Amino acid sequence: MPSLFAGHSSASALARMRRTTVQAAVLSALAATPVWAQSTVPASTAQAGAATRGYDIAAGALGAALSHFAGQSGITLSADPALTEGRQTPGLHGRYGLLDGFAQLLQGSGLAVTQVGEQAFVLRRSARAQSADASAAALAEVQVTAQAERSAVSEGTGSYAAAGPSATATRLNMTLKETPQTVSVMTRQRMDDQKLDTVAAVLEQTPGLSVQNVGSSRFSIYSRGYTIDNYQLDGIVTAIDFVSQNIPQSEADMAIYDRVEVLRGAAGLLVGAGDPSGTINLVRKKPTRNFQGHASAGVGSWDRRRIELDVSTPLNQSGSLRGRLVGAHESGGTHVDFSRVNKSVLYGVLEADLGPETTLTLGLDTQRNAPRGGTGSGLPLFYSNGEQTDFAASANAGARWNTNRITATNTFAALEHRLPNDWMLKLSGNHMRGHRKSSSADASWGFPDKAVGDVQLYGGMAKAQQKQTGFDVHAQGPWTLWGRQHEAVVGFNWSQFENLHQALNTEDEIEGRTINLYRWNNWTERPVADGTKFMDYNGWQKQYGAYGALRLKPRDDLAVILGARLSHYAYRLTSLYPDIPNLNKVTSRNESSVLTPYAGIVYDLNDAHAVYASYTSIFKPQSMRDRTGDVLDPREGQNYEIGLKSSLLGGRVQTAVALYEIRQNNLAEIDAGHTVPNTRNEPAYRAVDGAKTRGLDVEINGELSQHWQLGASYNYSTTHDADGTRINTVFPRQMARVWSSYRLSGAWSGLTVGGGLNWQSRTYFSATPWQLGKTVTAQQKSYVVAHLMARYDFSKQWSATLHLNNVFNKKYLQGFDQTFYTGYYASTRNAMLNLKYQF
Repeated sequence: MPSLFAGHSSASALARMRRTTVQAAVLSALAATPVWAQSTVPASTAQAGAATRGYDIAAGALGAALSHFAGQSGITLSADPALTEGRQTPGLHGRYGLLDGFAQLLQGSGLAVTQVGEQAFVLRRSARAQSADASAAALAEVQVTAQAERSAVSEGTGSYAAAGPSATATRLNMTLKETPQTVSVMTRQRMDDQKLDTVAAVLEQTPGLSVQNVGSSRFSIYSRGYTIDNYQLDGIVTAIDFVSQNIPQSEADMAIYDRVEVLRGAAGLLVGAGDPSGTINLVRKKPTRNFQGHASAGVGSWDRRRIELDVSTPLNQSGSLRGRLVGAHESGGTHVDFSRVNKSVLYGVLEADLGPETTLTLGLDTQRNAPRGGTGSGLPLFYSNGEQTDFAASANAGARWNTNRITATNTFAALEHRLPNDWMLKLSGNHMRGHRKSSSADASWGFPDKAVGDVQLYGGMAKAQQKQTGFDVHAQGPWTLWGRQHEAVVGFNWSQFENLHQALNTEDEIEGRTINLYRWNNWTERPVADGTKFMDYNGWQKQYGAYGALRLKPRDDLAVILGARLSHYAYRLTSLYPDIPNLNKVTSRNESSVLTPYAGIVYDLNDAHAVYASYTSIFKPQSMRDRTGDVLDPREGQNYEIGLKSSLLGGRVQTAVALYEIRQNNLAEIDAGHTVPNTRNEPAYRAVDGAKTRGLDVEINGELSQHWQLGASYNYSTTHDADGTRINTVFPRQMARVWSSYRLSGAWSGLTVGGGLNWQSRTYFSATPWQLGKTVTAQQKSYVVAHLMARYDFSKQWSATLHLNNVFNKKYLQGFDQTFYTGYYASTRNAMLNLKYQF
């Protein structure tokens, strides 16, 4: 009977897996296919076969070796166990492509493999091998008979380089070298090596991004000087509501994600409205065709504890139904006094082959965050005399009983159908529900006297509900014109966002209480809701649009990408104060038939290097108001970019260099010293025309040599208004990041060591708070932070990893809140020890 090699610990157990009579007949027919009928290998298959990874499989029984090889490669191998019985293999050590790896393992066996589906192979007798020593013939018989799509899944590759194509820029599946924009991919291996368990931690290590923490669970993401105001979940756009602090995406635990793709620059073709900063695509893990999984447990500084379980398995004998379940829980303290985290995540996904051409994916993830004692608004940045404050990094502006519970649930589905002529139709959707409930008192309202330390509290009780729904349908594939093959994609996406935020009246108001920042010991009486509302803050947003892109290939070494989007956008924000009706306001914007063009050109200098140029645009309606109370006009931006991308060492190393310029009109900038009329001192903004951002991005990721992984980047960016004055100064002018890991060899082959540095230049901002009556400046000088890692593999199943973060205990402000004039200090030195079992 056929067996299935898919990474199980026992080849004999795998041999017992049964196949149906029809499957056995199909496999037998394929095995009997003459070599001359299999002589053509499609280009995409050849590329997949050429992709290499490191293997360390000992010489010995062929069946066991093939089982390990299939598991490490993420493919399914079917075979009659009699074929491998009694046969030996020389093993596999070093870097190999899939086909070369099979050839080495099967050397001298008289056996060969035939591909029967995406990542599915069957073992058979070689038609040309007449004896066990027919090594050369066995090598020649490693043939592929079906086209396999290039996979972008990073899990299991062991690499910091992107594993395959990305559709984040245009929806066309193009490699990073083929994409005429800057795209960075944080792979599963990189996240594991650095123990990046949160979205914020991942983005802090991503090239070109600045994460500005303004509270224990609030942060803004800056790219090229502007905020990124959306996340994508498997390509479905979701909005961010920063004002109500109900941001479920920002709380996501990385246990459920395979990789994070970050596009820097304008992303209007797929995203619609937004800043020319970029977009963040969180790509979930999917079920695998072979059984695999891991369990881990860790302990660390501040009594931090984390457990994690991840299991993926076929759910029927044929593997046409597959499932995956992931769960994680983390609790403990933080570097901030009296602050504790408590979060749980559960993720389940099913994948079913409805037929040979159709795949359905259904899934759900839910996460519960229940932190305690944190601060939502950071520490005051200025004393009453205008001097910048300097607190201990562990100082906490929040009361010990502060809570900010957020529960988020995503349900999602995707249907992929392979059409004739290599076209693909995909429908996908995501529905998110988020609930937030908070009770807080933060010592952050006003400017404390430096000697005395008195300051007013800000906070109270609030709750919020959020609902987001997104949908995308697109078709893509090749087409022929003038004797050459080109590619096209056409699609439509739609999204709607609703958020209801209620601030509650309490029997004893928090706001206005005066405490002594030096002696309050993070304690004040808790508020008690009296059953009435102080304010309703209701946000609603809907946008939809049709998009299309062409990838024209006038020559083998030249690609021209042209695209456009036609968008419709509606936005409404309602603020209602039952007790203060003169503060009520409704802000709405509607934009129809907004055309967003896209253009790019990529020229291959040779197989390794390509130069490119691109033009992308974006627009963003604004809710900010000026000193007269009028809403600012929509912001419009264009991104011009040129660069060089390279794929080196057989694709194991990827590099990119980019020069860009962003031009913006109607850019909102705080109008220092002015507030919006009839508001509670809401800061006024003014529109700036002629703003320009110019910058440089340099990046390298991948395996420089056997067992040596490197991820490094340098970014320069500066923004000036039409008068040449630098603006957006909270975004660092320069950033450099490097992380590297190396697995030792010989007697120490079980040990992997790693380390990295993060450096950025000075950041600052100036303001004229009405309370101080003068201009003040807050700054964070340039700094560098070091991190270390060591992992020891006791066996193929067991490993232990130690992480040491902020090795030299550097103290620095991680962000500025320019509305409340507060700041938040980054984590001090901390360590985490993790024990992992893989099965």
